[in-house]
Amino acid sequence: QVQLVESGGGLVQPGGSLRLSCAGSAGIIFSSNVMGWYRQAPGKQREWVAELTSGGSTRYAESVKGRFTISRDGAYSTVYLQMNSLKPEDTAVYFCQAYRHPDRYWGQGTQVTVSS
Repeated sequence: QVQLVESGGGLVQPGGSLRLSCAGSAGIIFSSNVMGWYRQAPGKQREWVAELTSGGSTRYAESVKGRFTISRDGAYSTVYLQMNSLKPEDTAVYFCQAYRHPDRYWGQGTQVTVSS
């Protein structure tokens, strides 16, 4: 049974930092083609934020480039999203996704609120 569990969300002031974690079961992170982070703000569609390929390449949405960093641990058990210089518009539920062709797996999400 594949499971992805996000953690690390919370309330932070503008300009602050958070690190989100996505723990995967059943070797999903090791065997995935791409690991990604998405977010969904209230009343908006879910949007792609960042991705990390099995080969180690990374890509970021323009809105987070230079502020967010996606990475994984050496054991391929957890994927991280380091978020710096947070803005109120970063407020959303953040989801982890694993793509292992042809399937996609989602976590349950973790809330990030950026507010003073």
